[in-house]
Amino acid sequence: MAKTDVILIKNVDGLGGESDQVNVATGYARNYLLPQGLAIPLTEGNERRLEALRKQRRSREIREAKDAKELSASFKHLILHLKVKTGDTGKMYGSVTPANIIEQLDEQFEIKIDRRKVHLEEPIRTIGVHEVKLRLHAEVSTNLKVRVESTNPLPEPEPEAAAKEAPAS
Repeated sequence: MAKTDVILIKNVDGLGGESDQVNVATGYARNYLLPQGLAIPLTEGNERRLEALRKQRRSREIREAKDAKELSASFKHLILHLKVKTGDTGKMYGSVTPANIIEQLDEQFEIKIDRRKVHLEEPIRTIGVHEVKLRLHAEVSTNLKVRVESTNPLPEPEPEAAAKEAPAS
């Protein structure tokens, strides 16, 4: 299969980042990368443009890292409140996913981040306070406190059961 060299103008998942020189199939370059404006062919004239693209990329990456650090500092003091439906016993229906967390971050604090930056080892299935890891940038990660609360009031323990659980002094 014939290959050709191109210079990426934008990030392409699985291929490379802005200003990367990559060797791809000719058809992929001709039919997708070039028409979509994601790449330019590697020519002598475009090689000169490569340095300008690299400077743009460096400045963008520095700016993104700085923004991520500032955002990370603001997350240290935030507590995200999520209301979920529960049964009479306090057991949750369903679970809390990254999509729910992103939606509530936008609604409560007007913070927009990508869903892929929220890392849950498994969905949250219990009521209470949970620590959720956020990877805002390659070098910046932080934790967000998420308080999951029930929309139904939980039944209070009966006085007899509470007396049995409390140790006698």
